[in-house]
Amino acid sequence: MLRRSIAVELEVTKELNKLLHSVETAYLNIVREVVEYAVKNNVLNATQLHKLFYHKYRDEYPGLHTHLVVQAIRQASEIAKSFVERRRKGLAQKPYPEVRSVSIRFVVTAWSYEEFVKSIAPVRLSLSLLVGRRFEVWLRPHKRFWRYWWRVLTGEARLASTLIIKRKANRWYAVFVFEIKPREEEPKSIISYDINENTVTVNRIDLPSTVDKVADWNRQYMVPELYTIKTDFGRLARRYERIRNVIIEKLKPEFALPSSNYVNVTNTREFRKRVKHLRERVRKVGRVRQIANELTKAPAIIITEELGDNPQESMIEGAVKTS
Repeated sequence: MLRRSIAVELEVTKELNKLLHSVETAYLNIVREVVEYAVKNNVLNATQLHKLFYHKYRDEYPGLHTHLVVQAIRQASEIAKSFVERRRKGLAQKPYPEVRSVSIRFVVTAWSYEEFVKSIAPVRLSLSLLVGRRFEVWLRPHKRFWRYWWRVLTGEARLASTLIIKRKANRWYAVFVFEIKPREEEPKSIISYDINENTVTVNRIDLPSTVDKVADWNRQYMVPELYTIKTDFGRLARRYERIRNVIIEKLKPEFALPSSNYVNVTNTREFRKRVKHLRERVRKVGRVRQIANELTKAPAIIITEELGDNPQESMIEGAVKTS
């Protein structure tokens, strides 16, 4: 099932803004402390962390709603697991993860969206922030939100039970998660494809969709439609490789050793700070989505090959052997 997250800005008053800031601060403190303990003592199970810290933080933050304490501990468990996994793979250099910001999660019993069906615009949320109190806040819905909400009303999608409240640039946003039900349609064609360095070759055979085609079956319906989609993945990879090499050469003098060698620049913070602004991943993902959209415009049976876990390495090895 596909999921789509839609962020909608909240219209908060000054009093509610202060309250959200205080709740976020308490939530962040809980996450940071639990994460540090979990990584240090290798206690990653959310249930064990709940038993260790729940009563402590209920006493420390008596006004904070119970579900927020529970969600903060669970979120800390997820962060700790992710950090330990990255450290095991050699992708994390720090002893502890640095938690700079958090997203406040609300379970289904801690927020209300019944107003959605009754209201036209704008809509209103009801949030449980403090013990025994609910706070109402207005939304600023936009076109994308209404498009997915219409799918909920028509039964094509379902709203997830968890709501996320997040602050960005001193503005508060409610993040709704929509679970989109896949459409079931009769396939109209069979598609196979071959991925090359800079192109994707597509072979499409249209299936008979009417009784007349079945009755008048002949060879013309078996003639495949063969075409290629230009991706330029190879050129894109080489281009960004040249850009990264230029960055490495510029940073090398700053990391020179007395033995006239250099520190591995790619492991430095300065290199990562510059590389993160490159749009290589975004462009590659965008092109992949364009190809997927092209192949799935009409319902079809798609035939794929077994590429394995790391197809790039196998393709490189095959190219080396043939050369």
